[in-house]
Amino acid sequence: MSRIRKIYFARLIGRCLVLIACALLCIFSRQSFDVLPGLEFFRRLSPLHFLWGVWMMDMILQLIPAKNDIALGSKKLFRQYFRPSALKEDLLGLKRYILSTTRSAYKILIIWALLITGLGILHSHGLIGDIALFMVSVAFYVCDLICVLIWCPFRLLLKNRCCTTCRIFNWDHLMMFTPMLFVHGFYARSLLIMSIVVFIAWELSVVIHPERFWFQSNETLQCANCTDKLCTQYCQKLRPKKDEELEG
Repeated sequence: MSRIRKIYFARLIGRCLVLIACALLCIFSRQSFDVLPGLEFFRRLSPLHFLWGVWMMDMILQLIPAKNDIALGSKKLFRQYFRPSALKEDLLGLKRYILSTTRSAYKILIIWALLITGLGILHSHGLIGDIALFMVSVAFYVCDLICVLIWCPFRLLLKNRCCTTCRIFNWDHLMMFTPMLFVHGFYARSLLIMSIVVFIAWELSVVIHPERFWFQSNETLQCANCTDKLCTQYCQKLRPKKDEELEG
C-alpha cells in the first residue's frame, strides 16, 4: 500500500469518526447546531467551528500548488505537476478527450442538481431541517473518500480509469456543501462560496490548460509514473494494459 493511500485511509477513518460525533451531537447536544442560522457563527462557540476550520483549510489547500499529502488528481491543474509527453501536439485527440469528459462531467452536475433540488423541496415543506441538511453534508464528506478508496459510482459516466485522471476530482467540496444551500447563515454560505471558488479555479484550468488533464499529454498522469496508487482496485487491472499501450 502506497504512503498516500495509507494517509487517505486514515482520513477516511477520521471522517467516519466526525460523522459519528455529529450524530451524537444531534442526539445529546442539539444546541451545538445553533451556530448554523444567521450570524450565530460569531456569537457562540461550538464543536462545529472546528469542522468549519478543517473544511476551509481543505479547500484552501486545493488552491495552493504546494507539495503536501494531497492526491495528484487534485493537483494536476498546477503547472509544476505537468510533464509534457511525446503526444502533447495531438491537439485533435486532446480536444476530443476534453469535450467527452466535460460532457460526462456536466451530466453528473445535472443529476446532482436534481438531487439537491429534491432536498430543497423537502426542506421547504418542513420535512427536514437545517440540522438534517448539515448531516447530509457530513455524510457526503465520508462518501467522498469512499469514492476514492473503495468504489466510485461516477466512473460509470466518466469512464475514467482512476482518480488521478478524474475530470471532477476537485468538485468534491462543491458536491459536499450544496445540501446546505438552503441553510441561511454564515456557516453554510461561507463554505458554499469557498467551494464555488475552488470549482471555478478547476474549471478555468481545464479551459486554459487542458493538456494538464489528459494522461496522453501529461506524463505525470500515466500509470507507469503513478506514485499515489490510491484506487488500486482499478489500477491493478488497468496498469499493465495501459502501460503496454503507451509503450506501443
